Amino acid sequence: MDDKEKVIEAFRSSDDPLNAKKVSELSGVEKKEVDKIMKELKKDETIVSPKRCYWTLAEK
Repeated sequence: MDDKEKVIEAFRSSDDPLNAKKVSELSGVEKKEVDKIMKELKKDETIVSPKRCYWTLAEK
């Protein structure tokens, strides 16, 4: 499982919106790398923000 999959799995496993620090803790991926992955996920609209600095998977 690559880091991107780990980050997406962290979002999937949580019922609440997450910030980058929490995603890093849940996935075991370094926060700096989580920031890069989340930037990609925001760009392709895989994750959306229900409130400032917190993200959750987009409903598809």
